[in-house]
Amino acid sequence: MLDLDRNVSGLRAVPAPPLPLARLVEGREVEAVAELLPRLFNLCRVAQTLGLRMALGLERGESGALAAEIAREHALKLSVVWPVRLGLPAQVGREVLGGDFPGDADGFARYMRGDVGIGPLLRAVAGRFGPGEGVCGVMPVVTPESIFTLSAQENSIAARHLVHPVMRHVEAHYGRGPLWRAVARALDLQAALRGDLPMPQLTPDGVAVVPAARGLYAVRAEVRAGRVWHLERVTPTDHLMACGGPLAQALASLPRAKHAEAGLLVDLLDPCSPVTLEGGADA
Repeated sequence: MLDLDRNVSGLRAVPAPPLPLARLVEGREVEAVAELLPRLFNLCRVAQTLGLRMALGLERGESGALAAEIAREHALKLSVVWPVRLGLPAQVGREVLGGDFPGDADGFARYMRGDVGIGPLLRAVAGRFGPGEGVCGVMPVVTPESIFTLSAQENSIAARHLVHPVMRHVEAHYGRGPLWRAVARALDLQAALRGDLPMPQLTPDGVAVVPAARGLYAVRAEVRAGRVWHLERVTPTDHLMACGGPLAQALASLPRAKHAEAGLLVDLLDPCSPVTLEGGADA
């Protein structure tokens, strides 16, 4: 576990103030709430709509749209957003991974050296963040039972691929840092295209848990006489930003000499809401 009291960068992340969700939905009809929330929180719209409708006891809707949404967001990050952020050309119109992603350490080493798929992107990430830089320690993986506990938990797409040989290889050589998370994004894209993502579920106590492009999203609601009287939602970003969570640990491990890379580090950890960085080497 990283020692957060010895934050070598001095950086801290401050999230944007949350919307007053309870006041916005209290007393509204369930269908009105089901239409309102996806407009307020428009990232991962399919995942959020599905989770909300499950928690409200409404029909789930189209089943194939969730995997397509996750694949689309992963492809955008890997082929356009992150390459441009790293000074690389976008891969518009080309197959993102360049075929099957490597399944073992040797194949991954060859892939990293080549120019197929996201090989150049992964090299660039490894070049910006060396072993032990921008990393977090091993923490509990979020479960449907723990998801509403806003503590330091691994609620990310990486949590879906922890035992993959390439993930273990990268973790052993670089730590659970930006390269590890970029590899997880590639593996999750492959899983989404294969239709091999976790299934949405509704727990016995009424919590809807849905896979999304950043981890697991959860909603629970109290409905009486067709109206919503209480609603709670948890996103992967809530755990990412938790006290002592992945983002705090990643910033704590960033050397002062790499303070300029803090914004890129946040982009690669990919919170779904605005984050302000404070402190650092120049503070």
